[in-house]
Amino acid sequence: MVEDGKPVIAITMGDPCGIGPEVIVKALASGVVHPICRPVVIGSIWSMEQAVGLTGASLKVREVESPVEAGRSPGTVDVLDIHNLDTGDVTVGQISPACGKAAMEWVTRAGELAMEGRVDALATAPVNKEAASLAGYKSIGHMELLQELTGAPDVATILMAGPLRVVHLTTHRSLRVACDYVTRDRILGKLQLTHDTFAAWGIPNPRIGVAALNPHGSDGGLLGHEEAAEISPAIEAALQAGIDANGPVPADIVFHQAIQGRYDVVLAMYHDQGHVAVKVHAFEESITANLGLPFVRTSVDHGTAFDIAGKGVAHYQGMIEAIRVAVALSLGKGIS
Repeated sequence: MVEDGKPVIAITMGDPCGIGPEVIVKALASGVVHPICRPVVIGSIWSMEQAVGLTGASLKVREVESPVEAGRSPGTVDVLDIHNLDTGDVTVGQISPACGKAAMEWVTRAGELAMEGRVDALATAPVNKEAASLAGYKSIGHMELLQELTGAPDVATILMAGPLRVVHLTTHRSLRVACDYVTRDRILGKLQLTHDTFAAWGIPNPRIGVAALNPHGSDGGLLGHEEAAEISPAIEAALQAGIDANGPVPADIVFHQAIQGRYDVVLAMYHDQGHVAVKVHAFEESITANLGLPFVRTSVDHGTAFDIAGKGVAHYQGMIEAIRVAVALSLGKGIS
């Protein structure tokens, strides 16, 4: 699908009650997106028209039947609309199961287009997990839904903000349950997945810092046993397999070391351990991507922000960065 060096990027609209439509319109109006790719929004014509009106952008919303038609004019927002949204169900800033269902269906359609080779990558605006759950979805996040769709055996989330890149052993698990996932085999699997994905992205021997689970790396077992029983054995096995894994490093220093250039990526043991570090480092510019899917998928690193939806004040730098990285990865140009 790449034409004149420009890949086709499917941008899923996210929950129509949130800020997804707004940040997409602002990104497309910035003048940054069309020179590097051919964007096609998978979502609602009506919602995108509302977002254009909200932002005052000089853009025309146009419906397309196929991605091949999209992204050829910088003055348009080309939308592939599967007409699954009743506009009467949309109340901006409020949770709606109907809107949660529509948002997940747009992600599914974009994933299908990627599997068919009709788009080169996905860049996703935020869905609302509560709305998706109320709509009956068990897989309430992008990664989980796309893993189910593709049958990918092992996936992971990576957050990126400049030099800080963090892969997560677990994401959407309670902290109590997440600790049970800190096992030798799971850690080794994520280290292998990270190593292989970075090699495919142009970093052939990534230096991986492995975060400890417990404070101070357990202080020799005084503050927990996971480092000695699970994390260190996984690192030893990874080293034997030719993976440059380092640690376990106390979590209060490993992210700083990565920012300073010691590691290409950090493996965090649970959701907030990695997310807090990235968002404190560079909240507005941070994005996510998935490892293990058969296509590139990036995303903004913020939520639906119902509290500011419809006010026209949402920052859009993360959406631009998600699209930029999706373009780079789909062209094999790495993640710098």
